[in-house]
Formats: sequence, C-alpha cells, structure tokens
Amino acid sequence: MVLGEILKGTGASLDASAASLEIKGITHDSRRVRPAYAFFALSGRRVDGHSFAADAMKHGAAVCICERRIEGLPLTQVVLPNARRALAFAAANFYGNPERRMKLIGVTGTNGKTSTAYMLKTIFSHSGYETALLGTAKGSIGDAAYTPPLDGAEADEYETMTTPDPEVLYRTLADLADRGVEVTVMEASSHALALDKLAPIEFAVGIFTNLSREHLDFHGTMENYLAAKAKLFDRCRVGLFNADDAAGRTLLQNARCHAVSYGLTPPCDYLAEEIESRGVRGSTYILHTKNARFRIKTQIPGTFTLYNTLAAAAAARECGVDLVCIQNALYALRGIAGRLEKVNLGFAGGAFTAFIDYAHTPFALENLLRCVRAFRGTGQRIVTLFGCGGDRDRSKRPEMGRIATANSDYVIITSDNPRGEDPQTIIRDILGGVGAADNYKVIENRREAIEYAVANALAGDIILLVGKGHEQYEIDKDGLHPFSETEIVQEAAERYRS
Repeated sequence: MVLGEILKGTGASLDASAASLEIKGITHDSRRVRPAYAFFALSGRRVDGHSFAADAMKHGAAVCICERRIEGLPLTQVVLPNARRALAFAAANFYGNPERRMKLIGVTGTNGKTSTAYMLKTIFSHSGYETALLGTAKGSIGDAAYTPPLDGAEADEYETMTTPDPEVLYRTLADLADRGVEVTVMEASSHALALDKLAPIEFAVGIFTNLSREHLDFHGTMENYLAAKAKLFDRCRVGLFNADDAAGRTLLQNARCHAVSYGLTPPCDYLAEEIESRGVRGSTYILHTKNARFRIKTQIPGTFTLYNTLAAAAAARECGVDLVCIQNALYALRGIAGRLEKVNLGFAGGAFTAFIDYAHTPFALENLLRCVRAFRGTGQRIVTLFGCGGDRDRSKRPEMGRIATANSDYVIITSDNPRGEDPQTIIRDILGGVGAADNYKVIENRREAIEYAVANALAGDIILLVGKGHEQYEIDKDGLHPFSETEIVQEAAERYRS
C-alpha cells in the first residue's frame, strides 16, 4: 500500500514522491521496523520515539511520521501535530478499515467493563450473530477462545493491555472480519481513549458504567480521567449512561451522540424495578422501558450485576435484539471468569470455599465485600487476600487497606503485579490505611500467601483471592511470569484434604 493511502484521514500533506512510497508495514517500535516500513515517532511520558528514528532507518524504514522535524536524519519525514492519532488512522487504513466491516460496541468505565462486555457478547451470540469479545479477559468468538496472529512481543502486549496499540488492534479487527465476525464488543480503556487509539472507529453503541478513583498516575486528575472516558461518546451513534453515577449523569447531559440512560432510580430510559435478591443464587428484576416491561433473571449475585445486566440488555435492545433472546442469554450465564468466580475445590459441604475476583480499585473492593457479606452464612469468616499493582496510582493503596480490614474478618496483604516497584514499598503504602486494625498478616509472596490462607482455613471460611481475576500471569521487575491462582489454590486444597 502506498503512503498516501495509509495516511488518509490524518491531515498529512504529501508531495507526489512521498505519496507514492510503497509501504510494507507500520510500527511505532523501532525494534520491529523492517525494510519499507513506516515508523511513527511517538512522544511518550518516559521515552521519546524521535530519539529512535535513526535506529528505525538502519532497520530499513522508508519514512518517519513525527511531530517535529528531526535534523540530520536522511529519511523522508512527514510532520504532523499528533503522531499517535495518525498511527491509529494509518493502522486502520493499512489493514483495510476493518472497523467498517462489522458492528462495534464499546464499553468504558472504571468497574464493570469486562462483565458488561461479556454479557453483551453472550446476548448477541444467543441471537445468532457471529460475535467477538476483546478486552481485559482477552478474546473470544462465541464461546471459543480467540488469539490473534501476533508475534511474541505483540502477543505479550495483547495479553496485558485492555485495549492494545493500533498496530495490534486493527490487525486483530481485520482478522476477526476475515473470519466472518459480525459484531465485536470491546472494552475501551481510558488510556486508549486519551491516546486516540480508537479515533477511526464509529461505534454503534457506547456504554458508560461508572467512574471511581483509578489511573491517576496517568491522567493526573479525576477531571482528566472523565474527559478521556467522554471521548468514546464523540464517536458513537448511541451512548448508554449509568444515571445512578454522578459522572454518568454529567456525560449524559453533555453527550453529542443520542443519549440513553439506565439505572435503578427513576427516571431512566431503562429502569430496573421490583428487584428481588436471591443471595448467592443471583437476583431478578423487571426491566422497564418506554415500550416494554420484561423480567430479567441472573444467577450471578451482587448489586453490580444488576447494573451490568441492565447495561447489556439496554445496549442489545438499542441494537434491535429480541427480548426473549436477552432474557435467555442473561439467565444462562452462571459466571464470568475472574469475577466472583467460585473455584472448584472438590470439597463436600462444611469445608471452606474460594472465590477469585478482579477487584483492583477501592470502589470495586468495597462492592465485592458488601456482596459477599450479604450472602455469607452465620459464623462464616471472610478472608480477603489482596495486593496493589506496581507503577500505578499509589493514592488508592491505603484506601484499599482500610476497606479490606474494615469489611473482612481476616486479611492477607501480598503482592499483585509489582512491576518495577519494590513489593515492600507497595505493602507499606497499603498498611498506611489499616490504622489500628490487627486482623491482617503480610506475606509478600503471593503463592505463599494463598497457601497460607488455605492451610489455616476454618470450616465455612470464604477465601477471596482479589486483584488478579482472569489473569494467568504475574508481572515483576523481571517481566511476565505464568501464575494461575486457580491451580495454586486447588493444589493447596489437595494438601489441606490430606
């Protein structure tokens, strides 16, 4: 493909010679450059891609798209005000604009993205659409796991990013379109929105779940965080907003798209009424819309599940999905990987139970513990094992320590993807919020912490392994390592039985 076609939509002004350059690939990583590639020099928070333009040229780059002219670089340069945005359009163009070959639904918010997206994927699949899911819990087409055709470094990026970089994202969408996918439901992270990774996409529906403190290491302020989320609704036809959330109401009032509300408190376009909790067995409610009232039953417990099912049902209705398909699909869901997921330990009644959950914000942790406290039986202890991620917002750590110790009978504070940080530094931050509480123990090694929780379990204990959820890895200063909480707790339970 020639450069002129690749840079359509970026505002680039090219002479005939540059426009006719034959380009065989695009990347913003100089290490991935091959002959006849276009290299995008991105200005990052820690690293400036302009510093690697000479390396890209040595590897065979045919052109450098940059934000300022690089003196002394004997390579064709295209200077644009926003190279990141240009990269998104270039990737979409290079891979044949796959975003135009399917219906795309985007889900954003601090908590509930993965569950809502999974529920919506399930509804569309039950309705007969070939449906894909992309996000934190990685990919699937229908009920089958999906892994895009990526090399090692790109595969790691796909595994660890909610919304991957444009070179990976649009190649993945192209592969899905080639496989006949008609609908793709994807999580839209605040990072991806702030960095314009999704700029070429017009979403059929965008969903906003809620906003609470998170990612301030990147956004700086809650106002910037919300502004990033708001960008989704500049590029979708219909926006669905949680009207019970203050940020949701703000977005609802200022939306440029067709704005639709959902919630548990009237007035809402999609309102949950006559809610009946069935404890650990889920809940039921009447979904009231302008033109219909129908019953939703879910086998997944928790108030957060009411919001997630409500958002998924509303989005499906906005896309014209049949009511009965929505009801049947939501009732058929027994759980979502890493979201209050009960681990099969092979025990008969009376022994302890273990759940894995992805809660990694104060808001999510408090909601999780409130949910479990509501369905636990008399005398059952809640044992919460958690840590906080490294190189991420430090301000939430003491708050999570306070919430865990205040709402659990016993807490084990451990590591959770420390990345480049010293795990003990992270733990000290968490301990800053526990105050006078003495119902906790610190075990830095997460495997050892899980084994300790199981070895010391009392009959009836509810052990919550919090923070990793669906993740099958641990990230420390040495990189990515395989780590399965399910396998570790099952092995520990086997020793407990013996």
